[in-house]
Amino acid sequence: MVIDSQPRQALVRRVTGLARSTPGRLGLIVVVLVVAGLASGWLSTWSVNRQERALEDLATRSEPLAHAAQEVYRALQDADATAASAFLSGGLEPPQLRERYEKDIAQAQAALSVATASSPDLTTTLSAQLPVYTGLIETARAGNRQGFPVGAAYLREASGLMRTQLLPAAQELYRAETDRVGKAQDEADFPLVPVLVALAFVVALVLAQGYLTRKTNRLLNVGLLVATGAAVLSLLWVTTVSVLVMNNVSDSRTASAKVDVLAQARIATLTARGEETLTLVARGAGQSYEKNFVEVSERLQGLLEQARRLDDTEAVGQATTHFRQWQQVHQRIREADDAGQYTEAVALIGDPAFDSLDQDLVRSIGEARQDFSDEVAVARTSLAGTVAGVVVLALVGATGVTTGLWQRLKEYR
Repeated sequence: MVIDSQPRQALVRRVTGLARSTPGRLGLIVVVLVVAGLASGWLSTWSVNRQERALEDLATRSEPLAHAAQEVYRALQDADATAASAFLSGGLEPPQLRERYEKDIAQAQAALSVATASSPDLTTTLSAQLPVYTGLIETARAGNRQGFPVGAAYLREASGLMRTQLLPAAQELYRAETDRVGKAQDEADFPLVPVLVALAFVVALVLAQGYLTRKTNRLLNVGLLVATGAAVLSLLWVTTVSVLVMNNVSDSRTASAKVDVLAQARIATLTARGEETLTLVARGAGQSYEKNFVEVSERLQGLLEQARRLDDTEAVGQATTHFRQWQQVHQRIREADDAGQYTEAVALIGDPAFDSLDQDLVRSIGEARQDFSDEVAVARTSLAGTVAGVVVLALVGATGVTTGLWQRLKEYR
């Protein structure tokens, strides 16, 4: 053991002696700076790649899936409201209402197929219960055409299935997809840690140049100067594009928040329409439906006010106007129905105020989605070429450090 320890002690003394010497320290500085520069470049590249993947996800997956989930909810709600409206006509329903109902069901199925590919667990109830719902509606239509009161019972059963199972499942799906949009936006936010690491690397290069100046009495080292310039350029590049991306992502959050509010407003509009129609279907026994209509209308009014605070566009302003007109029409419907003028009340259901409100909300949602897409597209454009640039600058920095310090190390031979 004594014999073995002597060579080890000699090796330790040699290593520590080398570390205390100027050539040893310069060699250590070379290794540390090259590793730090490559690590900083890798971290910056990783962060930019992460932003690019998040923005691509927003543009091609998360937002489209959130819209598909919202479309499932919207189409189901409108189908239910339309089926109730068609029922009021008695006998054979108007062709335009039947066409609208079938279109809603087709759109719900198409959007559901898109959502199922992403969230199969959340679409199980929808896939299983939608055929049951449509079957009940067809039974209700058959009874209504023959003038049987049982048709109204089947309609209420179908509407109950819609409210208790289909719509809650659709809302859960919509919330899950909306949360994914938020997570993707978070991943595209400012890369603070990589920027701080890049800044620390620049500081390390400056300190190394100061140390080298004291040891060699030479003011500048071309290699380290090139490495510092490359590191500073990389830092400024990543920081600048990240700030631009952060601003675009922030604006996209505003746009997606507006889409969410407007989507909720449209769903509330369709919900209120269904309650309004079912009140008439109940023929004097629809007090609970009227109560629900009032509650949903109050929520709808709040959502429209919130949308105006986010972005008071022309379409949102017109939606607010048409909402007030619809409320006035509804008041007339209630007055006619309460006075026993059922035919007049049913006729007022066809007033265009509701359809105008729905069209305004469709246009507003489209505009907000376009704003979202534009912000994401600009953010993706800002990142173009950044990864390649950071990689090249990291290699230039490593080469500059090695070349600059190797010239000084040769002087000690």
